[in-house]
Amino acid sequence: QVQLVESGGGLVQAGGSLTLSCAVSGGTFSSYAMGWFRQAPGKEREFVSAISWSGSNTYYGDSVKGRFTISRENAKKTVYLQMSSLKSEDTAVYSCAADRRPAGGASLQSAAYDIWGQGTQVTVSS
Repeated sequence: QVQLVESGGGLVQAGGSLTLSCAVSGGTFSSYAMGWFRQAPGKEREFVSAISWSGSNTYYGDSVKGRFTISRENAKKTVYLQMSSLKSEDTAVYSCAADRRPAGGASLQSAAYDIWGQGTQVTVSS
């Protein structure tokens, strides 16, 4: 059974940095495309970033380009999201997700991901 567990969330001041981790247990992590999504209260889920199984292809939402970096360590079965220059509008619950049958690269659509973590809260104070 594949499980995803996020960590690293917390409270940070605007302009600060935070790194989220998503540890995967079970399954064949090295073949999965991985994504990060976020959802703020009263808002729809938003694509943040995604990475292909090899790490060669990365994708970012427009609102985080240039500020966030996604990476993965297949040996540790972990995907990371480095967040910098954080803004109050980045406040949300961040969830990682696995696409166990990627068509190529990584999808920006949440429907492509079939396994989800429980999420971790990120709060940016202004």
